[in-house]
Parts: sequence; C-alpha cells; structure tokens
Amino acid sequence: MHVEVRDLNKHFGTFHAVKNVSFEIEKGHLIGLLGPSGGGKTSILRMLAGLENPDSGQISFHGQVVNDLPPQERGIGFVFQNYALFKHMTVFDNIAFGLKVKKASKAQIKDRVTELVELTGLKGFESRYPHQLSGGQRQRVAFARALAPEPQLLLLDEPFAAIDAKIRQELRSWLRELIERVGITSIFVTHDQDEAIEVADEIMIINQGRVEQKGTPWDIYKEPKTPFVASFIGESTVISSAAELKGFEAAANKNATRALIRPEYIEIGSEHDFSVLSATETGVVRHLHFRGSEWLVEVEVKGHKLITYRSLEKETLQPGQEVRVLVHRAYLFNDDHSWIEENRLKVDPMPIMI
Repeated sequence: MHVEVRDLNKHFGTFHAVKNVSFEIEKGHLIGLLGPSGGGKTSILRMLAGLENPDSGQISFHGQVVNDLPPQERGIGFVFQNYALFKHMTVFDNIAFGLKVKKASKAQIKDRVTELVELTGLKGFESRYPHQLSGGQRQRVAFARALAPEPQLLLLDEPFAAIDAKIRQELRSWLRELIERVGITSIFVTHDQDEAIEVADEIMIINQGRVEQKGTPWDIYKEPKTPFVASFIGESTVISSAAELKGFEAAANKNATRALIRPEYIEIGSEHDFSVLSATETGVVRHLHFRGSEWLVEVEVKGHKLITYRSLEKETLQPGQEVRVLVHRAYLFNDDHSWIEENRLKVDPMPIMI
C-alpha cells in the first residue's frame, strides 16, 4: 500500500499535537516513527488507523482519501503496545478474531491461522491462553492477529516496549524478517533509536508535532538537517561555537550558531600518538565508561565536555589524566542549514606501535 499524508494537523484542547505533517511511504517499506515521548508519533499513527480524526489535512491509501473511512474499512492491522489480547481466548481464537468478524468460513480460518502460527513460531501453543505465554510469545500472537485479515498496512505502536531487553533484541530481527517475507507496508512507533536504525528501511524523526527529517538511517546519521536530529541520533556533544577549537577558526565567519561533534570524529592519546601536535588540543579525561568492546571516554577541552571511543587494545586512560585531542570534523548549524566542517589542520595520527 502506498501511503500519502498531506498537511495533517491535530489538537487536543489547546495543545497542538501534530503540526502540518506531510510524508509519503512507498509500498512494502518499513518506516520507523522516531522521537521523544510526547512528540506526536502515536497521534500520527492513530490518525492513519482511523482511531483519531485529524482537524485538517488528508490521508490517502493508494490514492484514495480515507479520512472519513472507519478503521475496519481501511485495510490496516494494528499492534498495540500492551498487546491487547483477549484474555479469555486461546492463541488460536485470538489470531482468528479478525477473520471471524469478516465472516470467513471455518476452513478459511483454520488454514489462515495455521499458516500464521507457522510463520510466527507459535506452533504447539494454539490452545494456550495469554497468561500462559511469555511476553515475547504474546507479542507474536498480537502480530499474527493483526496479519490474519491480510491487511495492506501494518501499524505498530511501540511493539517491543513491554518486553525485556534480551527478548526485544531477538524480536527486532524476527520482525524485520517477517515484514520482508510478508511484503506489507509497515509503520512502527518507537523512541528507541537503536531499534529504529536496526529495523526500519527509513526513519522519520518526529519532534514537537513536526517531521524534522525523513530518510534512511545512514543518511540521517551522516547528514542531519537540524540540530535536534543531529543530537538525537547517535552519541554526540553540542557546543555553542566550534571556532574555539583548533582548525575550526573559520566557523566564526560562517554564522554557525552551534556545533555538534560525534565520538568517532575525535582522536585522543599521548603527544607521541600524533605527528603534528599543533593540530591537537590539550584535554583532561573526566570519566570512562566500559562498553564491553570499547571505552566511552569523556574528555574536557577548553571547558567543553567531548565524548569519544577508545579501543581496549590501547593503553587504559585514567580520570584526571592529561591527553592530546584531535577533532577531525564537526557538524555546524545556523538558522538556515547545516554542513560538515573539516578541521583545516587535520592530520592522520601516527600508527601506535604495540
């Protein structure tokens, strides 16, 4: 299903929850609506589903305006955050519910439920009730129930929020594979950027009721269009001016109002690790966080806290230790646009001899 939204607005009392939102989604794509809580993501999803009515704007599926269509006539499946399974029904009956509403024959219901039980890995659980299932199994039942009537659009409202971290990781991969096999256009809401990056074909960053940016996870990470997107995706540090750092003095002449520096754009080490010390700053290590495969290092440079990564293979730094810091590049922003500024003094660090 091709989805098109134009100038969508929604108020709740005096609160303007969704502000002139427009976007298109190609058939078969999996889109993540990503942003902070209260940003408008779920309101957009519920208007697509027909569970909320927009104050203005237009929603079209395959070129047909559906604003006035009830949810059951929109060809959508909805997976709720809390599963919303019927506690008094078995797994089989929960999955079959939508088919019974559509008055499918018993044979059609049996065949479709059997197909979905196989597809979602629930074989052998058909006679169980929701309270007899794990959180991951209940979520799979919710997916199967949403897919049973063969919708053209699948909507998911924070589908993994109620599941523990280990199972959530497994279900992300499972959902990605399931959507690819079924080939259904899907939109899911999340505030977890790792989840969106791992699962989605494209991400829409929603903030304060507006679409800040839409694109592939890589494009959004590589070329953020606003300071909010740059600071929301990935780990980074925002400073008021890059012109204070060596090699970025020209930023003062480009009307940059803020600068964002990502951890991978920073090198730290001793003075022996760099071929040209004039390109580096003096920094002091403030904190180290063990990340399993690497250290996340907080280092203070000219009053700014920068963060970077450091390999476990390198000498372990200590809080309070003085180090040399090379900032390779930064994202600069003003009121009109953003751009990447390279350190004009940038040099490649000398190989560290082990």
